[in-house]
Amino acid sequence: MERVGTTIAWFALIVVIAFLLLPIVVVIPVSFTEATVFRFPPQGFSLQWYEKVRNVEALLSSLWLSTQIAALSTVISLLLGTLCAIALVRGRVPGGTAIATFMTAPLMLPGLVLGIAMLQALREVGLRDAWWSLLLAHVVITMPFVMRTVLSSLSLFDFSMVDAARTLGCSYPLALWRVLVPNILPGFISGALFAFVASFDNYPVSIFLVDVRTKTLPIQLLNYLEISPDPTLAAVSTLLIGLTILVLIVCDRLVGVRRMAAI
Repeated sequence: MERVGTTIAWFALIVVIAFLLLPIVVVIPVSFTEATVFRFPPQGFSLQWYEKVRNVEALLSSLWLSTQIAALSTVISLLLGTLCAIALVRGRVPGGTAIATFMTAPLMLPGLVLGIAMLQALREVGLRDAWWSLLLAHVVITMPFVMRTVLSSLSLFDFSMVDAARTLGCSYPLALWRVLVPNILPGFISGALFAFVASFDNYPVSIFLVDVRTKTLPIQLLNYLEISPDPTLAAVSTLLIGLTILVLIVCDRLVGVRRMAAI
């Protein structure tokens, strides 16, 4: 009976993984098709759609904008989220548990609700520049990822080890670097990855804050799909998939995927 249950569980796991990955896998061969429309299985083999990606200025500019916003918001969230996590773990903030729960609110709210709220709030303070509006909104979106992952890393950390390092001759910054940083590094990198992806791929909040000249990649891709629905979008998606795989490989070499997944 136990063997039957294990078999069923493995079968269900394979079905779920296939259900999740099949749409992603289909995009890759479609990007190499000779056809001018989305069609699977693809017809022939051609790199014309990858060549077209380089020639569509709107896609390249939106890609650069999304990369800028995602990178800057991730860096800011890493700084603020790590400091918040350390303060909450050390227990020096009254109502730390309530604050930690409150800071996850952007993850619980529907994206459209958060987008409308951010638009109204930023307009009330007089901020109408699309670039800065996107950056501030994406910091709000990404900081919970960093804070929660770093908070998980710090939950089992003994801060007396920092004091012990100081008694052995390390300065306070050096003690933090040698003792604290290695322990929170998996959570730090995991939070950075989640934050970058959440910012780079965000649509429901960004749609309220962009303007005609400032559009992130997800919004530009949807606009392009309405105007010219050809496999160029599949080529862009394939490049993003490859970049994601490359980032995972680098993180596996630096930290280890198992350690990151354990956060």
